[in-house]
Amino acid sequence: MLTISPLYPLKFKPTLKEKVWGGDKLNKLFKKKATGKIGESWEISGVAEDLSEIANGPLKGKTIKWLLENYKEKLVGEKVYENFGNTFPLLFKFIDAQEDLSVQVHPNDDLAKKRHNSFGKTELWYIIDVEKDGRLILGFNENTNQQKYLKSLSENRIIEILKSEPVKKGDAFLLNPGTVHAIGAGILLAEIQQTSDVTYRIYDWDRPDTNGQMRELHTDFALEAIDFSPTSAKLEYAEEKNRSVPIGTTDFFSVNKLTLSENYVRDLEKTPSFTVYMCLEGTAVIETDDFSEEIKKGETILIPAQLPEIKFITNYASFLEVYIP
Repeated sequence: MLTISPLYPLKFKPTLKEKVWGGDKLNKLFKKKATGKIGESWEISGVAEDLSEIANGPLKGKTIKWLLENYKEKLVGEKVYENFGNTFPLLFKFIDAQEDLSVQVHPNDDLAKKRHNSFGKTELWYIIDVEKDGRLILGFNENTNQQKYLKSLSENRIIEILKSEPVKKGDAFLLNPGTVHAIGAGILLAEIQQTSDVTYRIYDWDRPDTNGQMRELHTDFALEAIDFSPTSAKLEYAEEKNRSVPIGTTDFFSVNKLTLSENYVRDLEKTPSFTVYMCLEGTAVIETDDFSEEIKKGETILIPAQLPEIKFITNYASFLEVYIP
């Protein structure tokens, strides 16, 4: 193996995606330097067609796949590398919904493997900013079944049987595969999910895409994926400064909130994987023994598994902290 530089806190070049429902908040609030209706900023991605590139330090320009091939468990942790090999297992995004997203559903691991040779999609949403009357669609508003669902869909009344949930800044939601969902207009959120780009679109508000074409619906595929049982997606957690506060955990990832008002040393020795920080507000410098990197609102940084400790130098900053349990 070639001699390669020691690992350090890694920033990646965001992949910006224009969407028919996108807006300008990723540019205005997070300085993403994009024009057009940008709906998504893929912060760290191992999706084959959208591999993230390192944006800082000696490894600048290398892809996340190259990193995995060369650093293996030093980057992601022994257990993670055993389970996922050279595939990065999580996808990190900021999403700006200027208009309502399509109503959709994601398959679980078994169905995604069978149909697409892909992972399923479990995801967590954290609300960063919301305009007045912002809401999410999360599952059904009453007990339903396949027959009732198909009747509502055929009569263009699907929205009538879906649960609309008002949201505020700081709310968090865990969406298990099978949950019918949509992000409503006026919401900016962070999304942590399994590495998968498989989505079944159920209803798209009868609107054309950016090319004037109606987007494809996946009625048959969605039917097998939908969980018709009642859904409770909202996560409860208590805000607290200068301590890592658990928001939610799954088999695929754990998400904490870390709000700092002073310098802070984070011991990562017992964390079994890499750790990712998505900066929600403020600015900090992250220091290791021989490297330092600034992180600002709207930026994301990956701390390799082999780094046992980092120090935050800050007067105020707020993060989502993500790792694989």
